[in-house]
Amino acid sequence: MSRQERIDTVVAGTSGSKTATSDRVNAVPGIIVQALADRGSVQPVGFGSFSVGRCAARAGCSSSTGAVIYVPATKTMKFTAGRALREAVSAP
Repeated sequence: MSRQERIDTVVAGTSGSKTATSDRVNAVPGIIVQALADRGSVQPVGFGSFSVGRCAARAGCSSSTGAVIYVPATKTMKFTAGRALREAVSAP
């Protein structure tokens, strides 16, 4: 679903203007990113859970030389689908 399709869907289900709805829909990803940075997790009720995970440092192998290289620890984003989302996706 494209950004414009999301906006059109929300406008059809609400009484707000298209401009105001567009501003709100466009703000959602930034809100999620900021909440993850501040708190480490976001849980939209009925949708799922976004959280920050950690990948431990490890030894890797260079694909060009075959030499062992050090891969530093990093943070990663995880998403776990909520029950309502899992059921909606798996419904026949």
